[in-house]
Amino acid sequence: MKLGIMQPYFFPYIGFWQLLNLVDEYIIYDDVNFIKGGWINRNRILVRGTPQYFNIQMQGASSFKKISDISINPLPIWRKKLLSTLTMAYKNAPYYDDVFPILEDSIFCKESQLSTYVSNSIRAVCTYLQIETKLLLSSELEQNRSLRGQDRILDICKRLKADHYYNAIGGQQLYSKNVFQQNRIELHFLKPHLPTYPQFKNEFIPALSIIDIMMFNSPREIQAMLGDYELL
Repeated sequence: MKLGIMQPYFFPYIGFWQLLNLVDEYIIYDDVNFIKGGWINRNRILVRGTPQYFNIQMQGASSFKKISDISINPLPIWRKKLLSTLTMAYKNAPYYDDVFPILEDSIFCKESQLSTYVSNSIRAVCTYLQIETKLLLSSELEQNRSLRGQDRILDICKRLKADHYYNAIGGQQLYSKNVFQQNRIELHFLKPHLPTYPQFKNEFIPALSIIDIMMFNSPREIQAMLGDYELL
């Protein structure tokens, strides 16, 4: 069984979806500490030809808290502002009418916790792109939470009977292929190839949120992008 594990990210870039699409089961790693300044609650879109951040407004976010213990701001004003920004940025994009309802439902999702709120948006994109990978929350799994880093990942792999573990390319400094092999698990790193596509008449900006790709490409075109990577 092929397994992937990664923190929940809000409408992340294409590399996240390539890894998720590749595996049989994918663990949304939400019972680890929140990373301030990371990509869990934010990403980038194209606004008038320039990359611009968008984000989830949170309450009491701290690097001393687990992702699953952080709440989002319940007020509607930031959600309305975010939707307005998305409309301004993409109202003339070819797939706006198809994609906007997905964004609206995700942004106005009633989940109050950050991890389940973001997980809802991940599931929505999976449905749109016909990604059938089984999604699980790590906070709901039986596991040894006293373990850290590589040891904890190995524990989860063994409990779920995974014989192949796939990680983003950035994990090369964190995980050892030899150690995984000693535990009868093959470790792979995914290096994404970032697709190019027309972004109106602007100079192309790579590695933006999946929102940007969805606005300018059909689901079939994106499905082809999902298979464009290297395994190391």
